[in-house]
Amino acid sequence: MAKVVIIGAGFAGHTAALYLGDAIGREHEITVVNKYDYFGFVPSWVWVGIGHMAPEKTHFPLKPIYDKFNIKFVHGNATEVHPDDNYIVVNPHSGGEPVQLQYDYLLIATGPKLNFEGTPGLGPHLGQTYSICTLDHAVQARDVYLENVKRMEKGEKRKFVIGTGHGGATCQGAVLEYVTNIHKDLVRRGLRDKADIMYFSNERALGDFGVKGLKAKYKGKLTSSAEFIEAIFKHYNIKWEVQKAALKIENNTIFWEDYNGNFGETSFDFSVLVPQFLGIKFKYVGKDGEDVSSKIINPAGFVLVDGIYGLDYDTLAENPDAWPSVYQNRNYRNIFAAGIAFAPPGPISQPHKTPNGTVITAAPPRTGMVSGIIGRVVAKNIIELIKHGRMTHHERMSEMYAACIASMGASLWDGSAATIMMYPVVPNTRKYPNEEGRDLFVTHMEMGLAGAWMKRMIHTTFMHKFRARLGWKLIPE
Repeated sequence: MAKVVIIGAGFAGHTAALYLGDAIGREHEITVVNKYDYFGFVPSWVWVGIGHMAPEKTHFPLKPIYDKFNIKFVHGNATEVHPDDNYIVVNPHSGGEPVQLQYDYLLIATGPKLNFEGTPGLGPHLGQTYSICTLDHAVQARDVYLENVKRMEKGEKRKFVIGTGHGGATCQGAVLEYVTNIHKDLVRRGLRDKADIMYFSNERALGDFGVKGLKAKYKGKLTSSAEFIEAIFKHYNIKWEVQKAALKIENNTIFWEDYNGNFGETSFDFSVLVPQFLGIKFKYVGKDGEDVSSKIINPAGFVLVDGIYGLDYDTLAENPDAWPSVYQNRNYRNIFAAGIAFAPPGPISQPHKTPNGTVITAAPPRTGMVSGIIGRVVAKNIIELIKHGRMTHHERMSEMYAACIASMGASLWDGSAATIMMYPVVPNTRKYPNEEGRDLFVTHMEMGLAGAWMKRMIHTTFMHKFRARLGWKLIPE
């Protein structure tokens, strides 16, 4: 009987668990370790953060789902990985002594460490800026946002600054969605004239999203994502500042540096800023107690897999095969990583360093649809390794589709959404040399009410899928 351990139950880990449990759960031992006892549908926390969706509609308990597939669930924090002896150490949430879990195959799918400490003064724990990266954070952001709404109802004007809180942050799409939802909410409340709204980002250009931006047909015209988002922001009277790294937060002010090495300040009354994402750094302990982390993770804590590392940006941009395809560690072939946890070979967007040496580069996004796809690929390969001793499933981000639907108001009657479909996520200039690396037949941008319906349908459909209800495998990642 083979033993498979998964650390993490987000989009990547939970997807992998469902496929593994469905295929081999009765014959083999599948164990999921997660610090929360619930699955949270992260994309809908944008709506939680302004009070448009109740928190309980965005999560459900994990154990009843795993029981259906004969999957063991451990509610706790993994602290150590012993790759030579094939076990991990877990501190149970209920307390007591740490436990050891043996494995034949290990999938690390932890999601990110939220590096609020990387920017002094950043984060909800200090009460200056807020976050929608966890459910608790989204609820806290909602409460503070609604306090600001009350002040506006009394006639006060307020300044909202939403964006990234570090020069190396990612997830620009989430905060862009949050800022437009704030706009729509304040319009609905008749308070928009009391608000100054700004989007603040480390992107090279508006609409870069850490994927080098994109071009697509929009209303019959070839349009860049920068032009697309700029038109939306101008229509909504949302200001923007890009090419900036938040250096510290103090007295409701972002102290920043821009691409040219200039320093400045942006004040706010309410701010949600996404921190830098790092990998979760467990102790990686060798057979004789030595630290073997360099064989498994990079300095940022992300798991090294089958990508080609160390290439300069221009070489990487010309080599789509440098991106990993099976997400397997080269030193320990029974260790895999998925979602945010795996180490990309480099940035997708053009990196930048200021004259002062500050790196301002949007990190590659590896959340949502990308995480789910990678979780499925890894699960299918582990199933094949157990059954047949081989792997046949593979999908690089330079071969991967991704869709992003950014709601701009939650209403199905007067809401809207920006719908962006791209293929591939990482530009493949070998295959599409005249189209900046993407297939213009597939890559698409659209804006309108239909997107709002699609966004809500995705929430309902994926909550159905992740609960493993009837037909869940028919719903694509």
